Amino acid sequence: MQGKKISKTRKEKKVSDMTVGELKKLIKDTVLEAIDPDYGLELRPEVEFKLEESLKRKAKGIPLETVVKELGLE
Repeated sequence: MQGKKISKTRKEKKVSDMTVGELKKLIKDTVLEAIDPDYGLELRPEVEFKLEESLKRKAKGIPLETVVKELGLE
């Protein structure tokens, strides 16, 4: 079984050389990456635009009051 290839772009650092703040950030980022593999990734501008447009269209839904009246749930 092959392991993941580790990027050498970041300088390797020992935990003993980290500040408390750096260690906390490392732990937080590790937990968030475990929960959400996409954590820290950014959307391309065109994808972000399409998502915003989709949310705008969905915002034009039927008001709750209208649905309640139409179903006679008043």
